[in-house]
Amino acid sequence: MVRVLGGTVCYTCEVSFTAKGISYVTGEVEGDVLRHDLRAIREDLHCTAVMLIGSDVGPQLQAARTALDIGLDVYVRPYLADRPRAELLAHLAQMAVGAEELRVQHPERVTLLVGSEFSLTQRGMLPGPRVFVRLQTLVRPRWRRLFDRRITRKLRVLLAETLATARHHFQGPVTYAAGHWEQVDWSGFDIAGVNLYRFGDNPHAYEQQLDDLLRRADQTGKPVVITEFGCGAFPGAERRGPGSFRIVRWFTDPPRIKRGHVRDEHTQAAYLGELIGLYAARGVHGCFVYTFAMRDFPHHDDSARDLDMAGFGVVKISPDDSAQWTPKEAYREVARRYAQVAAQQAEPDGGPPAAARSRASYGRQHRTHTPPSP
Repeated sequence: MVRVLGGTVCYTCEVSFTAKGISYVTGEVEGDVLRHDLRAIREDLHCTAVMLIGSDVGPQLQAARTALDIGLDVYVRPYLADRPRAELLAHLAQMAVGAEELRVQHPERVTLLVGSEFSLTQRGMLPGPRVFVRLQTLVRPRWRRLFDRRITRKLRVLLAETLATARHHFQGPVTYAAGHWEQVDWSGFDIAGVNLYRFGDNPHAYEQQLDDLLRRADQTGKPVVITEFGCGAFPGAERRGPGSFRIVRWFTDPPRIKRGHVRDEHTQAAYLGELIGLYAARGVHGCFVYTFAMRDFPHHDDSARDLDMAGFGVVKISPDDSAQWTPKEAYREVARRYAQVAAQQAEPDGGPPAAARSRASYGRQHRTHTPPSP
């Protein structure tokens, strides 16, 4: 495949935009409700892959089995924050053993991540004993830059240990969900994975950042997957990107949205649609929208209590039942974009078939989704 990056022609043999995905947090629902959600991801959103994020190995592997049965490829991403190094590695080893069993049963459909944004989720690289405290440094770039050299040095050691642990138990592709500020040596990994949120007022700078990432990956022969991207559903969220949640006053009881913010689902939908289009045009290997649902950010008719507008889910969660959700405008836009890309891949000439095929599921996408009865 030929790819043009910043005016330079690069040649790569990778298949363009293979993983059209979204992330999903495991351990919150199970059984028929879990299957219902994953089937919506496959059939409504037209995803080919799902990234399963969780801290409990059992529910995470069960979700992976369900997703594979439905027809989704799976990226298994363990999450264990603020724990001792030995516990982190033991948890990863347990996850890798289970992922290997699934890989044997489903060849070429299981990818393992060793973790995500370790400089934030693990102690010792940024100041602070907990993620929330370290986040205060991370969201202030001038502060964070004071620790960049320490982050790079300590992250290199931790990634080497987690990669060795994963390789010992898992024979499939391995990657890591890096923060955009982290400098990672991808030579030992199979895929370069980066949480690449767009924020600020200069979209061209984001495109240049993506092009630079792709160029570096081409030099090592690694496909690129955007492991997270997204924003909230209010005017200005497209500039805040990963900081969308900061419009919440978290220390009030209950938490409330700060004054001056109103709900606007189009902002989130446009952000996701533009970036999916950009990734497809640039020829990335895949991307994962962050995220399907944020059950601790429920929707409320009272805008001051509408935490959903500060969250990243493409569905809004009922305040009365966390298993019940309603599609947002972002849900329909992701479905449209992924269906369009799939049609273009199947028919290189493009044109009307993409729109025709994407229309079929829209009737389902407008309804409120209630979990199946037991």
